[in-house]
Amino acid sequence: MSYDKVLQAQQIVIGTKQAVKALNQGLVQALVVADDADPRLTQKVRERATELEIPVLHVDSMKKLGKACGIAVGAAAVAIIR
Repeated sequence: MSYDKVLQAQQIVIGTKQAVKALNQGLVQALVVADDADPRLTQKVRERATELEIPVLHVDSMKKLGKACGIAVGAAAVAIIR
């Protein structure tokens, strides 16, 4: 499950804007995107990950993804850093 990958990751970046920055810097190993997030919100980060051939993993819930990151709010996208 992708939630486990987030929990096991040593370093993560939370949020679509921060994930795009990390992708542009070449730091990302994998991207985790919540399927219940607004597609307009996650479109740019998904496209950038695809361009860079970074695996995009999907989870069902923003709330659960946020909880896996240790935050009290939902997360639309999380980048797992190398």
